[in-house]
Amino acid sequence: MKKHFWEKPLAELTAEQWEQLCDGCGQCCLIKLQDEETEEIVATDVVCQFYNFHVGCCGVYPQRATKKPDCFLIDRNNAEHYSWLPKTCAYRLRYEDKPILKWHPLISGSRQAMIDAGIAVNSWGISERVIDEDELSERVIFSLSEPE
Repeated sequence: MKKHFWEKPLAELTAEQWEQLCDGCGQCCLIKLQDEETEEIVATDVVCQFYNFHVGCCGVYPQRATKKPDCFLIDRNNAEHYSWLPKTCAYRLRYEDKPILKWHPLISGSRQAMIDAGIAVNSWGISERVIDEDELSERVIFSLSEPE
């Protein structure tokens, strides 16, 4: 039986397939904080200023590295850094040799199942344009670090 492309190891995906693996949830666009002492990484509900809430994706995707130099570009060559990605992220799941989730647009056929599951940040996030930087620590919503 032939595998769907999203069931293949990441290294076997074409560039187009790699991009399709992204569900567009926007959770990688959440502002993260790292505790200097414990090195724990946490996500806030604050989304990068370039995230387009109406479309549900980065509004400057092709230029994101130049528009926001601290934007972490996710690709097959930096898989060792995937631990900060949400546990629902298809890149992380496939890197860990796990299946993508049933609400993923590749399986469900639309973004609506992801939105209904509460995964897409455009339904609950807030733009960094309206938040003061000193408020970020009050906006933590979950830890991205693995428990010891």
